[in-house]
Amino acid sequence: MPEAPNNNIVDYSLTEKNKKSLQFIEDVTSDPDEVQLRVLSDILTQNAAVEYLHRHSLSGQTDRETFKKLIPVITYEDLQPDITRIANGDKSPILSSHPISEFLTSSGTSGGERKLMPTIEAELGRRSLLYSLLMPVMNQFVPGLDKGKGMYFLFVKSESKTPGGLVARPVLTSYYKSNHFKERPYDPYTNYTSPNETILCQDSFQSMYSQMLCGLCLNQEVLRVGAVFASGFIRAIRFLEKHWALLCEDIRTGTMNPMITDPVVKEAMLRVLKPNAPLAEFIERECSKSSWQGIITRIWPNTKYVDVIVTGTMSQYIPTLDYYSNGLPLVCTMYASSECYFGVNLNPLCKSSEVAYTLIPTMAYFEFLPVGADGQDQERKPVDLSEVKLGQDYELVVTTYAGLYRYRVGDVLRVAGFKNKAPQFSFICRKNVALSIDSDKTDEVELHQAIEKASNHLVPFEATLIEYTSFADTTTIPGHYVIFWELSVKGSSTHVPPSVLEDCCIAIEESLNSVYRQGRASDKSIGPLEIRLVEPGTFDKLMDYAISLGASINQYKTPRCVKFAPIIELLNSLVVSNYFSPKCPKWVPGHKQWNNMN
Repeated sequence: MPEAPNNNIVDYSLTEKNKKSLQFIEDVTSDPDEVQLRVLSDILTQNAAVEYLHRHSLSGQTDRETFKKLIPVITYEDLQPDITRIANGDKSPILSSHPISEFLTSSGTSGGERKLMPTIEAELGRRSLLYSLLMPVMNQFVPGLDKGKGMYFLFVKSESKTPGGLVARPVLTSYYKSNHFKERPYDPYTNYTSPNETILCQDSFQSMYSQMLCGLCLNQEVLRVGAVFASGFIRAIRFLEKHWALLCEDIRTGTMNPMITDPVVKEAMLRVLKPNAPLAEFIERECSKSSWQGIITRIWPNTKYVDVIVTGTMSQYIPTLDYYSNGLPLVCTMYASSECYFGVNLNPLCKSSEVAYTLIPTMAYFEFLPVGADGQDQERKPVDLSEVKLGQDYELVVTTYAGLYRYRVGDVLRVAGFKNKAPQFSFICRKNVALSIDSDKTDEVELHQAIEKASNHLVPFEATLIEYTSFADTTTIPGHYVIFWELSVKGSSTHVPPSVLEDCCIAIEESLNSVYRQGRASDKSIGPLEIRLVEPGTFDKLMDYAISLGASINQYKTPRCVKFAPIIELLNSLVVSNYFSPKCPKWVPGHKQWNNMN
């Protein structure tokens, strides 16, 4: 993830700045429990008068024991009535003594809609602080990054307003639109190929086109490349595959393609774009070769690493990134969410499978709910940052300055080691997520309900859905959901028309959450859903295979999502036909209930 500057305007050299950042990490990890006690006391002091704490009989006490005794561990659903009041315009101090400045929309959903995380102005400073630690850490492993530019593909997404007038938007959109980002002082580490105007362009095609064009024009200056997620960076490379001829023409002539109509973007591009026939010919030569293996190092030869998130579900993109980058290091620099920014990776050149994040104890008050080997919570009592055990899995629980108290984030982390006395965590998974391509997260219950609803289309044809399973297919770009269906059809003469199975595809998509539908309809980060019909008896063969690997016949249940390559191969070998969603599902910005009020 790209880093932001530390906005403390102090005049000292880059070396001194780096030293100060590294010393800060040393200081806060040397006695993290003491730091955490101070953070909790600060949060509770600042928010002593808020309604939520008073409701739970916390009246000004700031000690850990009383806090844990009185304040329950909660999920989003517990908080939703308070969130709704704030969204509808209640300005009283419900969760925070500071005014809620906006809502950050989470990629996690509740009732099919994005979760709304309250935030306050001061949180932007905390996010900037965490960003400012990234490059001093990176500089220890890859020196000289201040001598060139970063080619990052960064985008803003659509935003909406709550009935009470608060903006609701993703955390990165909020950050890129803030003065912390737009008016950042010059810093060699935040020297990007993309002008701000191209990043802030709402049109995703024009934004991608202009950012790619800048990256190509400045190809010799690029020392690192990246995007937020691995999926986003791969989409950028696929964009180049589709549009390199047009981009080369712009470079050759020094003029913008007429498809770029945004006047602010055009003006910014004219500062970068100059006629360069030799560069255009070089890019044409590389892009027209039959193999795109190593295209990143071929076009941007000075690139030292790829900066993208490849942990969790993003790990499915590692082989594709390795192919395009010729095996450049894949760097995960930080761990963050809409709820809170958490920590940094202090060993950024480690293998992707060994990424561990050191939680910075000044960001929020952290607790950890132990999770058993079967993925279930072992007990209801969370432990503190200083009490976690090496090798144990925990669900992260946070208390933030912005008004979340003992909130279950839903991320499962494993203690992988320690930095001084502060634990380092590997990201294991998001709880209950079955399918994910980009920032979408679809769980088994939601998938089952969508498939159940769609299967009603089969009734007029005397067909019944016997079994199903699914997987996230990332061999296509963008990736897409694949559902394997085994049908029972009465009578050999009955046939389910292809158009009905296509209707089933779109019916599933229409029933999925708003993050998925936005990815399909607006962001174009997810491809059309596919149903693959399999021959009769396929799921019996799947069970036989699972039993041959040691599964108990008495306890076997059909998995609703599969990731194991041999199982996917087995299912694919039994496919008789396949069908794609013929159109995008409906999606509009904002929450359903807000749109109904308009």
